[in-house]
Amino acid sequence: MPYLIIFFGAGIGGALRHGVNVAAERAFGLGFPVGTMIVNILGSFALGLLAGYFLIRTGVSQDVRWFLTTGVLGGFTTFSAFSLDTALLIQRHQYGLAAVYVGGSVIAGIAALFLGLALFRSGAQLP
Repeated sequence: MPYLIIFFGAGIGGALRHGVNVAAERAFGLGFPVGTMIVNILGSFALGLLAGYFLIRTGVSQDVRWFLTTGVLGGFTTFSAFSLDTALLIQRHQYGLAAVYVGGSVIAGIAALFLGLALFRSGAQLP
């Protein structure tokens, strides 16, 4: 049963990722992988929120946890796409953009995760 739950979550996450990428391409063009960067930062933030929520709400079932984290967020975030985008920037000799992309994605992604956790540590109201 967990595989089916994760499968459906990953499908939702993948569809959401595609939507962000399409919107980013329309808004910013194809010169820089803005969509992948946005997805990774948002995914990190969402994982921080979920981790904080799961710390407070210990009764959340493992199926729900798998669906949201491994499923939805696993399908949504794109580390393999991040790696490919970085390689393409390097192959085009756009070393500065590659450095901004890698540094920005990693630093902002980690910061977003901590921000999500901090919202719960600060006493944010839960549903």
